Amino acid sequence: MQIRVLLFGVLKDAAGQPSEVVDLPEGAQVDDVLEHYGNRFPRIAAMKPSLAVSVNQEYSRRDRTLTAGDEVAILPPVSGGAPEAGLVRDEVCLVKEPIKTVSVLDRLKHPQDGAAVVFEGMVRNNTRGRRTLYLDYEAYEPMALKEMKGLVEQAHARFSIDRTSIIHRLGRLQIGETSVLIVVTSAHRSAAFDACRWLIDTLKKTVPIWKKEYFEDGAIWADGEPFPEEIQRPADTGSQSHASK
Repeated sequence: MQIRVLLFGVLKDAAGQPSEVVDLPEGAQVDDVLEHYGNRFPRIAAMKPSLAVSVNQEYSRRDRTLTAGDEVAILPPVSGGAPEAGLVRDEVCLVKEPIKTVSVLDRLKHPQDGAAVVFEGMVRNNTRGRRTLYLDYEAYEPMALKEMKGLVEQAHARFSIDRTSIIHRLGRLQIGETSVLIVVTSAHRSAAFDACRWLIDTLKKTVPIWKKEYFEDGAIWADGEPFPEEIQRPADTGSQSHASK
C-alpha cells in the first residue's frame, strides 16, 4: 500500500525533501514509518525518541495501523482565515505578512472587557552569543491551525476569558519583527494574564511550527521542547478511525 509522508524542519533537511510517497506492506503501523526513515537517515534515527507523528492531521500512537492513502507527518519538537465581520469572538491565523498588533487589539476589545493582555514574540538579534541575521518559520499548516483552534477552546474551558486571538507568522522574518501574537480579553486581569501565559507556553510545545535561525557562519533549526507525553504516546481510543481528507 502507498502512504504520503510529510517531513518538517530538521527532518526535511536530513531527508533532503519535504514529502514523498512510501510503499509499505499491508498492516504496517506508524512505527514502521519511523523505522523506514531511521534506517535511511541516521540523524532521524537519533531523534526518534523525541519525535511525534500525526496521521491525517491528528496526533497518533506509534502502534496505529495504517491504511492506503493515509497522510503521515513526522514532527520534530516544535520551536515554538480571516475573522467574520462584526463582533469578533476568537481568531486563529497563519500569515505571511507583518502582524499588526494595534489593529488586532482594537478589533478584540469591547466595552465589557476590564483587561486585554498582549504577548508578542519577536525576532531577537542573537542566540546563545551568535549574531542572528534572520529567521525562517515553517508549519504543517492545516494541522497547526487545527491545534491552535483547539488551544483556544481549551483556554475558554480553563479560564474566564472573553475573546482570544492567536496569529503566527510564517516565512522569512527580520530582526525586531513579530513572529507570534496572542491577545486575550476578559472582565478581570488575572484570567487574561493566566490564559495568555498558558496559550503561548502550550503553543510552543504542541503546535507544529518550526524556525530555522540564520547566522553569519551558518544556519540551524532551533531546538524545541520535548513533546508532552500525551502527544508522543496518545492514549488508545479503542478505535482506528481516521479523519476525513
